[in-house]
Amino acid sequence: MTYSATKSRTAKTLVEEATFEFTLGNNEQALEKLDQAIEQEHACVDAWHAKAEILFSMKKLDDALSAAQKAHELNPKDVLINTTLSRVWMEKGDKKQAEYYGAQARLLGWKSEINDSKEDISQK
Repeated sequence: MTYSATKSRTAKTLVEEATFEFTLGNNEQALEKLDQAIEQEHACVDAWHAKAEILFSMKKLDDALSAAQKAHELNPKDVLINTTLSRVWMEKGDKKQAEYYGAQARLLGWKSEINDSKEDISQK
């Protein structure tokens, strides 16, 4: 594939392709696509989060942590990003940090459930 063909795809498309590569076990190809997505759109939260998850699965914990922190910086109220940070910190052996991000994820999840319940009530 040529650079121009890659450049014409959106960051979202590259993230989707990277996810597919990851499901096939092609971690390096997935990371390459995610790096391309990030190069195109540095604030692509999904790319940073996917990168963190792939690096975590490869046990590259410091790199996974860096990617997860960037995703969190871009979207600190995302339940999944907070969960990823909790998992990475736990694997690194920092229980305090893991518990902090785990608690953040739970709070955000509960907040989302409450808001969904309010919407359901208002629609009745």
